[in-house]
Amino acid sequence: MNPLKSVGGTIIGGVVLAALIVFFMPGEHIVGVQAKSLVIWLHVLSGVTWIGLLYYFNFVQVPALGEAAADEGGPGGAGIAKYVAPRALWWFRWGALATWITGATFLHLQGQLHHAFTFGLMGDNPNPYANMIGVGAWLGTIMLFNVWVLIWPNQKKVLGMVEATPEQVAKAKNIAFMASRSNTLMSIPMLMSMIGPGHGWIM
Repeated sequence: MNPLKSVGGTIIGGVVLAALIVFFMPGEHIVGVQAKSLVIWLHVLSGVTWIGLLYYFNFVQVPALGEAAADEGGPGGAGIAKYVAPRALWWFRWGALATWITGATFLHLQGQLHHAFTFGLMGDNPNPYANMIGVGAWLGTIMLFNVWVLIWPNQKKVLGMVEATPEQVAKAKNIAFMASRSNTLMSIPMLMSMIGPGHGWIM
């Protein structure tokens, strides 16, 4: 059976390939592999899933559905709303949660969790790493809140997964849209704040 014919098989194949690359690379790096190395890898994988889908929704799906709605006699967006959006939202919301959990776990393993969420201001000395990564951590936390509290419950109304009146659907569309656009806006400084401290930028 070809593993590329299923999503699960593709993911497992990718993990196996990554493990083989690590195993066969020359040097003593395997001895030095720590839990935080695996956690940050999972954090990046989860983050790519989350933010990738966030950008898909904002840059592709929403504009395309708008054009479909305006296209009289066209195919409409029923197929996307019924089959694509629910599946994309599943990966989106769980990717968001996995990203936050793995990020918080990494900061904990680094001994920086408390410092990050207090912007490095609670210690005896200034902590520029915690200050900058803390900005990213807080932005990510706000974005996670938006996903689970604003976007997902309202998208269920929009997609007909829960009963709602036309007025409730209209309101839900606006709330989900604005929360999603807010997350897109915040994702830009969030990514800068998360990546910068580990690469000597803005420190």
